[in-house]
Amino acid sequence: MTIRTILVDDEKLAIQGLQLRLEAFPDVEVIDTCSNGREAIRKIKTEKPDLVFCDIQMPGFDGFSVVSGVIEIDPPLFVFVTAYSEHAIRAFEANAVDYLLKPVEQSRLADALDRARTRLAEKRGLEEAEKLKTVLAEVAPDAMDSMPDESEPAVGRFEKLINIKDRGQIFRVDVDTIERIEAAGDYMCIYTGDNSLILRETMKDLERRLDPRVFQRVHRSKIVNLDRVRQVKPHTNGECFLVLDSGSEVKVSRSYRDVVARFVH
Repeated sequence: MTIRTILVDDEKLAIQGLQLRLEAFPDVEVIDTCSNGREAIRKIKTEKPDLVFCDIQMPGFDGFSVVSGVIEIDPPLFVFVTAYSEHAIRAFEANAVDYLLKPVEQSRLADALDRARTRLAEKRGLEEAEKLKTVLAEVAPDAMDSMPDESEPAVGRFEKLINIKDRGQIFRVDVDTIERIEAAGDYMCIYTGDNSLILRETMKDLERRLDPRVFQRVHRSKIVNLDRVRQVKPHTNGECFLVLDSGSEVKVSRSYRDVVARFVH
């Protein structure tokens, strides 16, 4: 598959350098370049790229403003490219595929593209599956009845222990002790009440390993162990907070209100 890509940077030499490095990857097609955030938002909405390499610090609209400016459409994947390391956490909170420091190393660029390919394949696979279901529902409803229900988890397929390499050590974590998980791009922060560990894995991959009857996403970047919830506190605009055993509070966004419904009898 071809990865249709837009480059965004207010430094012309930076764009030229990145464009030159991307020539080593035949499946990457640079369809446009932008010198500022406002132009990037307009072109992303028009061109609908698969991937955007975006500088963070730019005059006017910065890189995070670009992400916010296209959130209402089906947004592309973002890789942030910057000379400053202090924006990394915020970049991962914006669900960036990766965060590259200038000057960009070819090996790190290759890693970022591998992650982008994985996410794009997952996205396109889901889209094709939905199209197939729609067609079957129209022309062969009996076939739909025989399709497996993906909402029903297979018994025994979920992890009981997760190995986490953190700070040069390998920790074996009992999933029942996990209280919550917070995503920062391709890194997961695993909280077990009195401890926290960093796992390099996407939220989507980690969700597949955990029992959805216990671990539920309550926010775009947060998963909670429902067995560790001791109180639900209503908040404004249809949102609420889950109070966990440790006393930590996790906000549930409106998109995940159905999770809260199971606590209300």
